[in-house]
Amino acid sequence: MLFPYISRGQKGGATEARHVLERVTGQTTLPITLTIKKNPDKSERKTYFRYKVKNGILNVEGNSPVSLCRGFYDYVKGNRMGLYSWSGTNIALPSQLQDIEWKRVVSPFEHHYLFNVCTYGYTMPYWDWERWEKEIDWMALHGIDMPLALVAYEAIIARVWKNMGLTDEEINSYFVGPAHLPWMRMGNVSGIDGPLDEDWHRDQIKLQHKILARMKSLGMKPICPGFPGFVPQAFKRLYPEMELLQTHWGGAFCNWMVSPQDPLFMEIGVAFIREWEKEFGKNEYYLVDSFNEMDIPFPAKGSKERYELLASYGDKVYQSIRKGNPQATWVMQGWMFGYQRHIWDYETLGALVSKVPDDKMILLDLAVDYNKNFWHSEVNWEFYKGFYNKRWVYSVIPSMGGKTGMTGILEFYANGHLEALNSTNKGRLMAHGMAPEGLENNEVIYELLCDAGWSDKRIDLHEWLKEYSHNRYGDCPATVRRCWSLLLESVYGTFTDHPRYNWQFRPGTVRQGSINLNESFFKAMESFVAASDQLEGSQLYLADLAEFTALYLGGKAELLVRAIDWQYEKGDTVRAEKLEKDFEYLLSGMDALLCTHPYLRLERWIDFAHRHASTPEQHRRYERNAKRIVTVWGPPVDDYSARVWSGLIRDYYLPRWKHYFESRKTGRPFDFAQWEKDWVEAGGCSPATVPTDIVNTARALMDYAAFITPALVHDTHSNRLGSWSITPGQSETLSFTLQADKLQAISAIRITKAKGNGTATCSNVKLIADGTVLTGNPAIVSLGNDKGSIVCPIALPDDIRGNNGVELQIKIQNDGTESISGHIYIVTE
Repeated sequence: MLFPYISRGQKGGATEARHVLERVTGQTTLPITLTIKKNPDKSERKTYFRYKVKNGILNVEGNSPVSLCRGFYDYVKGNRMGLYSWSGTNIALPSQLQDIEWKRVVSPFEHHYLFNVCTYGYTMPYWDWERWEKEIDWMALHGIDMPLALVAYEAIIARVWKNMGLTDEEINSYFVGPAHLPWMRMGNVSGIDGPLDEDWHRDQIKLQHKILARMKSLGMKPICPGFPGFVPQAFKRLYPEMELLQTHWGGAFCNWMVSPQDPLFMEIGVAFIREWEKEFGKNEYYLVDSFNEMDIPFPAKGSKERYELLASYGDKVYQSIRKGNPQATWVMQGWMFGYQRHIWDYETLGALVSKVPDDKMILLDLAVDYNKNFWHSEVNWEFYKGFYNKRWVYSVIPSMGGKTGMTGILEFYANGHLEALNSTNKGRLMAHGMAPEGLENNEVIYELLCDAGWSDKRIDLHEWLKEYSHNRYGDCPATVRRCWSLLLESVYGTFTDHPRYNWQFRPGTVRQGSINLNESFFKAMESFVAASDQLEGSQLYLADLAEFTALYLGGKAELLVRAIDWQYEKGDTVRAEKLEKDFEYLLSGMDALLCTHPYLRLERWIDFAHRHASTPEQHRRYERNAKRIVTVWGPPVDDYSARVWSGLIRDYYLPRWKHYFESRKTGRPFDFAQWEKDWVEAGGCSPATVPTDIVNTARALMDYAAFITPALVHDTHSNRLGSWSITPGQSETLSFTLQADKLQAISAIRITKAKGNGTATCSNVKLIADGTVLTGNPAIVSLGNDKGSIVCPIALPDDIRGNNGVELQIKIQNDGTESISGHIYIVTE
């Protein structure tokens, strides 16, 4: 017997929730009623839902359309009826629902937040409405009601600037390609892969209308963009006396900022809010980040001038929003609270927010996981003593750059928020959130975080993983339980800010990647594959099988890279070439497996970009921009995004390594920078080889890789960065990438000569973080026959940070008549 949905609630909100459930189940008639009711506890502003099944009909009540969707999803998962994920959905309700009594869930938070400014570059720059609709459905089911909604900022700001007198050419020379828009909006870059054509703006306005309409119909509170102060340099033509500051970022990029003290800042900010609301209607929350990762030369700490200036800055930013919409609230990202605490101490941040009304500001404590597990610093709500009575959001960043590699302490993601809820300094904590730079990775983390945001009690992680597996795969056999337990001893029990395999870096620059490839990691993946006999009927298991096996093989390929280098160092080129063939086989196998994955594919990424093109030139430009962001970035933020994707493996990573191996054999240097640039500029992907049997392909590849163990490497030097080899009469500036978490411990660089007679001179030793030279030693030191090792001391400032990359540069010149080779080591305290 079929039952129609019955929807009761205000302004059609329950009907909109019903439409979500229709889409995610694929059914238009189900035994369910949806009713919007305010929280019966009038003292509680927190969101809630409750549900029961009576006479086979599921009754869901909640205080918003999102809470109704969350209540339905809680019922589904609580009864092992499936889940809704980026990889797909398997939600299937039985023909007859068993009666149950009321279950009531009250979130300890008023709202649930999602997205990072950078998500709009690393994941969503080319999404169409079909993909956005699925994401909003995902948000509703997972209880998200406060998302960032930044689409079409450029379309509106271009209108404002044109009204003020800038030309299309002046605006377009400033705009960047779609994938780089987040960093233009934050004042980091300008001019990369532009221009943005008028049809792009029209397309984005149309898309944002749909996004905001759907979000608001579900009762969500979208956070839209405000004007942060960044403008084209061409404004100087119109306003020669304006105070225009040039910003610098990453050592190679720049932008320009109108000082908040300049009346032009207010004029543009107010005009933007009014133009935005003229197009899209009233909005309550506006994101403005004028100081993110900015080294602005404020007056000295402790000085009256410093705090008066910051208070004035904050007031001007807020007034630029208020005068556009007196009811609006300023929202500010808090990455700088932990990353640049040497600038933003208690008094400095306090001054910035001091003139903003408490109810008109929200601070996003963006990266609590970094405070706890990477910087090991005091959490921000304690350091800033409850954030000065401003409302704030507890948030984590589970992914930097949308990297595919596994990392993250699941126990912390399950229960870390309880520390904030129980703190005497929790202040006006209003929301739980996630701010990943990229989506569509590490899906278990996001499912766990969403459940955690609706719980004020400790989650039993092992029990949660069991239920997650039942819902995702239809069962949780012992092999899958063992897989999760072993992952908790490796990648999901440790935190790495940038999880990358060594083969995802430019060849020769990194000896050891940053993913926790301990014995438990490999055993976990083997155990997961062993479950294939029982779970191969599950499409979500097959998707994870392809991904997990590829990540397993990626770990084996990392060992092979080190083993191959070891063979070259020994002079055994025959063995090296054999291992190179194994390396190629593994990466080709990874690529083939991932061709079957729902989203880990370069072709899919490029296809999104192509859909926005209406001319051949746009087709080429958007593809170039899409390929750039996941590889060289600019350059020079090389290999930051580090995707383990089909297409990217066979066309980018593998060919690059084959060039490196050939260079090792011949001794001739290879111009990787030019090759990378050419790859970004070239069009299309090579044909893919798609396996017809995922299970047997995964098993065969895992069996093949069994011989690859750490014993192949024979490397006891954990601090070795890499090797060098210079032919007679040549010089080369070598570059090596360091892990940021080792930066503080470095005391010196040691350069050794292993083979060859004659003298090599070493000079221009530099350590560079995020494009800034931290320390340098221009001195020239010789490595001769009588001196096989030299040590260059390194003195680093106490407040250093390296987020986008830490690079060691050394120039070595071979002054002899035969090839010379050696190694580079870091010396730690």
